[in-house]
Amino acid sequence: MSGEAAPGTFAAGFKDGWYRELSSLWPGTGMSLKVEEVLFQGRSDFQGVAVVKTESFGTVLILDGAIQCTDRDEFSYQEMIAHLPACALGRAPRRALVVGGGDGGVLRELSRHASLEEIHIAEIDGMVIDTAKKFFPQMALGYSDPRVKVHVCDGIKFVQDAEAGYYDLIVVDSSDPVGPAEVLFQKPFFEALHRALAPGGIVCTQAESLWYHLEIIKSLAAMCAEVFVGGAVQYAFTTIPTYPSGQIGFMICTKASPDAVPLDARQPRQPVPATPAAQSYPPMRYYNHAVHAAAFVLPTFAQEALESSLTKF
Repeated sequence: MSGEAAPGTFAAGFKDGWYRELSSLWPGTGMSLKVEEVLFQGRSDFQGVAVVKTESFGTVLILDGAIQCTDRDEFSYQEMIAHLPACALGRAPRRALVVGGGDGGVLRELSRHASLEEIHIAEIDGMVIDTAKKFFPQMALGYSDPRVKVHVCDGIKFVQDAEAGYYDLIVVDSSDPVGPAEVLFQKPFFEALHRALAPGGIVCTQAESLWYHLEIIKSLAAMCAEVFVGGAVQYAFTTIPTYPSGQIGFMICTKASPDAVPLDARQPRQPVPATPAAQSYPPMRYYNHAVHAAAFVLPTFAQEALESSLTKF
Protein backbone atom coordinates (compact mmCIF):
# COMPACT_ATOMS: atom_id res chain seq x y z
CA MET A 1 0.00 0.00 0.00
CA SER A 2 1.29 3.44 -0.87
CA GLY A 3 0.67 4.81 2.63
CA GLU A 4 2.80 2.19 4.41
CA ALA A 5 6.37 2.89 5.45
CA ALA A 6 9.07 0.76 3.85
CA PRO A 7 10.31 -2.15 5.97
CA GLY A 8 13.67 -1.60 7.65
CA THR A 9 13.08 2.11 8.21
CA PHE A 10 12.53 4.21 11.30
CA ALA A 11 9.04 5.12 10.12
CA ALA A 12 8.08 1.44 9.85
CA GLY A 13 8.97 0.82 13.48
CA PHE A 14 7.59 4.01 15.05
CA LYS A 15 4.01 3.83 16.30
CA ASP A 16 2.06 5.24 19.25
CA GLY A 17 5.13 6.79 20.84
CA TRP A 18 7.22 3.61 20.77
CA TYR A 19 10.03 2.55 18.44
CA ARG A 20 10.24 -1.18 17.82
CA GLU A 21 13.20 -2.77 16.01
CA LEU A 22 12.42 -5.99 14.17
CA SER A 23 14.69 -7.99 11.86
CA SER A 24 14.84 -11.28 10.01
CA LEU A 25 18.18 -11.84 11.78
CA TRP A 26 16.32 -12.41 15.06
CA PRO A 27 12.86 -13.67 14.01
CA GLY A 28 10.04 -13.58 16.50
CA THR A 29 11.64 -11.02 18.82
CA GLY A 30 11.99 -7.26 18.93
CA MET A 31 13.46 -4.36 20.89
CA SER A 32 11.12 -1.53 21.94
CA LEU A 33 11.97 1.92 23.30
CA LYS A 34 9.53 4.59 24.44
CA VAL A 35 10.20 7.75 22.43
CA GLU A 36 9.81 11.21 23.95
CA GLU A 37 10.86 13.20 20.89
CA VAL A 38 12.02 12.64 17.32
CA LEU A 39 15.09 14.85 17.00
CA PHE A 40 16.09 14.13 13.41
CA GLN A 41 15.03 12.12 10.37
CA GLY A 42 16.92 12.13 7.11
CA ARG A 43 18.17 9.98 4.30
CA SER A 44 21.70 9.96 2.95
CA ASP A 45 22.85 8.40 -0.30
CA PHE A 46 23.30 5.15 1.62
CA GLN A 47 20.73 4.76 4.39
CA GLY A 48 18.00 6.24 6.53
CA VAL A 49 19.25 8.16 9.57
CA ALA A 50 17.10 8.92 12.62
CA VAL A 51 17.81 10.29 16.10
CA VAL A 52 15.28 10.06 18.92
CA LYS A 53 15.17 10.99 22.58
CA THR A 54 13.92 8.06 24.65
CA GLU A 55 12.58 7.73 28.17
CA SER A 56 15.08 5.13 29.40
CA PHE A 57 18.14 5.19 27.13
CA GLY A 58 18.61 8.87 26.32
CA THR A 59 19.42 9.85 22.75
CA VAL A 60 19.42 6.97 20.27
CA LEU A 61 20.90 6.69 16.75
CA ILE A 62 18.94 4.50 14.32
CA LEU A 63 20.26 3.59 10.86
CA ASP A 64 17.94 1.89 8.37
CA GLY A 65 15.71 0.92 11.26
CA ALA A 66 18.51 -0.67 13.32
CA ILE A 67 19.46 0.73 16.72
CA GLN A 68 23.16 1.65 16.57
CA CYS A 69 23.93 3.34 19.86
CA THR A 70 22.32 4.98 22.87
CA ASP A 71 23.53 7.42 25.50
CA ARG A 72 22.98 4.89 28.24
CA ASP A 73 24.90 1.85 27.03
CA GLU A 74 27.17 2.83 24.11
CA PHE A 75 30.31 2.74 26.25
CA SER A 76 30.21 -1.03 26.74
CA TYR A 77 30.49 -1.65 22.99
CA GLN A 78 32.83 1.22 22.12
CA GLU A 79 35.29 0.50 24.93
CA MET A 80 35.47 -3.21 24.25
CA ILE A 81 35.80 -3.13 20.46
CA ALA A 82 38.64 -0.60 20.82
CA HIS A 83 40.55 -1.66 23.92
CA LEU A 84 40.39 -5.44 23.54
CA PRO A 85 42.66 -5.30 20.47
CA ALA A 86 44.67 -2.23 21.50
CA CYS A 87 45.57 -3.61 24.92
CA ALA A 88 46.27 -7.12 23.58
CA LEU A 89 49.09 -5.97 21.29
CA GLY A 90 52.61 -7.01 22.16
CA ARG A 91 53.84 -3.49 21.43
CA ALA A 92 52.28 -0.08 21.90
CA PRO A 93 50.31 0.69 18.72
CA ARG A 94 51.38 3.62 16.53
CA ARG A 95 48.91 3.50 13.62
CA ALA A 96 45.25 2.56 13.80
CA LEU A 97 42.39 2.38 11.31
CA VAL A 98 38.65 2.37 11.99
CA VAL A 99 36.40 1.06 9.20
CA GLY A 100 32.89 2.40 9.71
CA GLY A 101 32.29 3.81 13.17
CA GLY A 102 30.99 7.16 11.96
CA ASP A 103 29.33 7.83 15.32
CA GLY A 104 32.83 8.49 16.67
CA GLY A 105 32.72 6.17 19.66
CA VAL A 106 35.63 3.98 18.56
CA LEU A 107 37.67 7.09 17.73
CA ARG A 108 37.03 8.43 21.22
CA GLU A 109 38.29 5.23 22.79
CA LEU A 110 41.34 4.83 20.55
CA SER A 111 42.31 8.45 21.14
CA ARG A 112 42.86 7.56 24.80
CA HIS A 113 45.98 5.64 23.71
CA ALA A 114 48.88 8.10 23.86
CA SER A 115 51.16 5.86 21.78
CA LEU A 116 49.04 6.27 18.66
CA GLU A 117 50.53 8.69 16.16
CA GLU A 118 47.88 8.26 13.45
CA ILE A 119 44.22 7.26 13.73
CA HIS A 120 42.44 6.95 10.39
CA ILE A 121 38.71 6.46 9.95
CA ALA A 122 37.10 5.33 6.68
CA GLU A 123 33.34 5.97 6.91
CA ILE A 124 31.19 5.88 3.80
CA ASP A 125 28.37 8.07 5.10
CA GLY A 126 29.16 11.69 5.92
CA MET A 127 25.64 12.20 7.27
CA VAL A 128 26.38 9.78 10.12
CA ILE A 129 29.46 11.80 11.07
CA ASP A 130 27.57 15.10 10.97
CA THR A 131 24.68 13.62 12.95
CA ALA A 132 27.01 12.27 15.63
CA LYS A 133 28.74 15.62 16.05
CA LYS A 134 25.40 17.37 16.52
CA PHE A 135 23.46 14.89 18.66
CA PHE A 136 26.16 12.73 20.29
CA PRO A 137 28.95 15.14 21.24
CA GLN A 138 30.11 12.83 24.03
CA MET A 139 30.88 10.16 21.42
CA ALA A 140 32.24 12.48 18.73
CA LEU A 141 35.08 13.82 20.90
CA GLY A 142 37.66 11.87 18.92
CA TYR A 143 37.02 13.88 15.76
CA SER A 144 38.77 16.83 17.42
CA ASP A 145 41.96 14.85 18.04
CA PRO A 146 44.71 16.16 15.71
CA ARG A 147 45.95 12.59 15.16
CA VAL A 148 42.64 11.66 13.52
CA LYS A 149 42.37 11.69 9.72
CA VAL A 150 38.82 11.36 8.39
CA HIS A 151 38.20 9.69 5.03
CA VAL A 152 34.58 9.81 3.83
CA CYS A 153 34.82 6.91 1.42
CA ASP A 154 34.15 3.24 0.83
CA GLY A 155 35.92 1.53 3.72
CA ILE A 156 36.44 -1.68 1.77
CA LYS A 157 38.27 0.09 -1.04
CA PHE A 158 40.26 2.11 1.51
CA VAL A 159 41.53 -1.11 3.09
CA GLN A 160 42.26 -2.63 -0.32
CA ASP A 161 44.28 0.44 -1.32
CA ALA A 162 46.14 0.78 1.99
CA GLU A 163 49.89 0.39 2.09
CA ALA A 164 50.84 -3.18 2.95
CA GLY A 165 51.81 -3.63 6.59
CA TYR A 166 50.90 -0.06 7.52
CA TYR A 167 48.54 -0.47 10.50
CA ASP A 168 49.23 -1.99 13.89
CA LEU A 169 45.54 -2.07 14.71
CA ILE A 170 42.34 -2.15 12.63
CA VAL A 171 38.82 -1.97 14.09
CA VAL A 172 35.89 -2.82 11.82
CA ASP A 173 32.76 -1.30 13.35
CA SER A 174 30.31 -2.85 10.91
CA SER A 175 26.58 -3.32 10.84
CA ASP A 176 24.94 -6.74 10.52
CA PRO A 177 25.86 -9.01 7.57
CA VAL A 178 22.93 -8.11 5.32
CA GLY A 179 22.79 -5.91 2.24
CA PRO A 180 25.87 -3.76 1.55
CA ALA A 181 27.56 -4.78 4.83
CA GLU A 182 27.61 -8.45 3.85
CA VAL A 183 30.96 -8.06 2.06
CA LEU A 184 32.53 -6.99 5.39
CA PHE A 185 32.10 -10.60 6.54
CA GLN A 186 33.61 -12.23 3.45
CA LYS A 187 37.07 -13.62 2.76
CA PRO A 188 38.36 -11.03 0.23
CA PHE A 189 37.84 -8.23 2.76
CA PHE A 190 39.66 -10.14 5.49
CA GLU A 191 42.50 -10.86 3.09
CA ALA A 192 42.75 -7.11 2.50
CA LEU A 193 42.73 -6.50 6.27
CA HIS A 194 45.52 -9.05 6.70
CA ARG A 195 47.58 -7.36 4.00
CA ALA A 196 47.14 -3.90 5.59
CA LEU A 197 48.29 -5.10 9.01
CA ALA A 198 51.89 -4.95 10.16
CA PRO A 199 53.42 -8.27 11.30
CA GLY A 200 52.14 -8.92 14.80
CA GLY A 201 49.23 -6.53 14.18
CA ILE A 202 45.63 -7.12 15.19
CA VAL A 203 42.15 -6.66 13.75
CA CYS A 204 38.89 -6.59 15.70
CA THR A 205 35.55 -6.75 13.94
CA GLN A 206 31.95 -6.79 15.12
CA ALA A 207 30.92 -10.44 15.14
CA GLU A 208 27.26 -10.81 16.07
CA SER A 209 25.40 -12.56 18.90
CA LEU A 210 26.11 -16.05 20.20
CA TRP A 211 22.40 -16.49 20.86
CA TYR A 212 21.14 -15.66 17.37
CA HIS A 213 24.05 -16.00 14.96
CA LEU A 214 26.21 -18.92 16.11
CA GLU A 215 26.41 -20.42 12.61
CA ILE A 216 27.50 -17.07 11.16
CA ILE A 217 30.15 -16.77 13.88
CA LYS A 218 31.31 -20.34 13.26
CA SER A 219 31.72 -19.69 9.52
CA LEU A 220 33.46 -16.38 10.18
CA ALA A 221 35.92 -17.98 12.59
CA ALA A 222 36.73 -20.76 10.13
CA MET A 223 37.31 -18.25 7.34
CA CYS A 224 39.54 -16.09 9.56
CA ALA A 225 41.62 -19.15 10.46
CA GLU A 226 42.27 -19.66 6.74
CA VAL A 227 43.38 -16.05 6.28
CA PHE A 228 45.42 -15.48 9.45
CA VAL A 229 47.70 -18.49 9.02
CA GLY A 230 50.43 -18.46 11.65
CA GLY A 231 48.53 -15.90 13.67
CA ALA A 232 45.58 -16.42 15.98
CA VAL A 233 41.79 -16.14 15.91
CA GLN A 234 39.69 -15.56 19.04
CA TYR A 235 36.09 -14.57 19.86
CA ALA A 236 35.15 -12.26 22.73
CA PHE A 237 31.89 -10.62 23.74
CA THR A 238 30.34 -7.84 25.74
CA THR A 239 26.92 -7.14 27.20
CA ILE A 240 24.76 -4.30 25.92
CA PRO A 241 21.00 -4.16 26.54
CA THR A 242 19.88 -2.47 23.32
CA TYR A 243 21.60 -4.93 20.97
CA PRO A 244 19.80 -8.15 20.00
CA SER A 245 19.93 -10.68 22.88
CA GLY A 246 21.78 -8.15 25.05
CA GLN A 247 25.12 -9.48 23.85
CA ILE A 248 27.44 -8.70 20.93
CA GLY A 249 30.71 -10.32 19.98
CA PHE A 250 34.04 -9.50 18.37
CA MET A 251 36.27 -11.59 16.13
CA ILE A 252 39.86 -10.76 17.01
CA CYS A 253 42.59 -11.89 14.61
CA THR A 254 46.33 -11.41 14.93
CA LYS A 255 48.82 -11.48 12.08
CA ALA A 256 51.84 -13.73 12.28
CA SER A 257 55.16 -12.18 13.19
CA PRO A 258 58.32 -13.93 11.92
CA ASP A 259 60.19 -13.40 15.19
CA ALA A 260 57.45 -14.26 17.71
CA VAL A 261 54.90 -16.90 18.64
CA PRO A 262 51.26 -16.13 17.74
CA LEU A 263 49.82 -13.33 19.83
CA ASP A 264 47.25 -14.53 22.36
CA ALA A 265 44.70 -11.71 22.40
CA ARG A 266 43.10 -13.11 25.55
CA GLN A 267 45.91 -11.63 27.63
CA PRO A 268 46.13 -7.82 28.00
CA ARG A 269 49.68 -6.51 27.60
CA GLN A 270 49.25 -2.77 27.24
CA PRO A 271 48.10 -0.63 30.19
CA VAL A 272 44.54 0.58 30.50
CA PRO A 273 44.75 4.03 28.90
CA ALA A 274 44.40 7.10 31.06
CA THR A 275 41.45 9.41 30.48
CA PRO A 276 42.67 12.46 28.50
CA ALA A 277 42.39 15.71 30.41
CA ALA A 278 41.39 17.65 27.31
CA GLN A 279 37.89 18.00 25.87
CA SER A 280 36.08 16.62 28.91
CA TYR A 281 36.56 12.96 28.04
CA PRO A 282 34.30 10.75 30.17
CA PRO A 283 35.99 8.18 32.41
CA MET A 284 36.02 4.60 31.17
CA ARG A 285 33.11 2.66 32.64
CA TYR A 286 33.35 -0.87 31.26
CA TYR A 287 36.78 -2.06 30.12
CA ASN A 288 39.48 -3.18 32.52
CA HIS A 289 42.08 -5.95 32.41
CA ALA A 290 39.92 -8.40 34.35
CA VAL A 291 36.98 -7.82 31.99
CA HIS A 292 39.40 -8.21 29.05
CA ALA A 293 40.38 -11.73 30.10
CA ALA A 294 36.82 -12.68 31.04
CA ALA A 295 35.42 -11.57 27.67
CA PHE A 296 37.05 -14.57 25.97
CA VAL A 297 35.54 -17.13 28.36
CA LEU A 298 32.71 -18.67 26.35
CA PRO A 299 29.70 -20.65 27.57
CA THR A 300 29.86 -24.37 26.87
CA PHE A 301 27.52 -24.34 23.85
CA ALA A 302 29.64 -21.68 22.13
CA GLN A 303 32.92 -23.35 23.09
CA GLU A 304 31.79 -26.59 21.51
CA ALA A 305 30.61 -24.87 18.32
CA LEU A 306 33.74 -22.76 17.83
CA GLU A 307 36.55 -24.91 19.25
CA SER A 308 37.64 -26.27 15.87
CA SER A 309 38.17 -22.76 14.44
CA LEU A 310 39.54 -20.72 17.35
CA THR A 311 43.26 -20.84 18.08
CA LYS A 312 44.39 -23.09 20.92
CA PHE A 313 47.29 -21.99 23.12
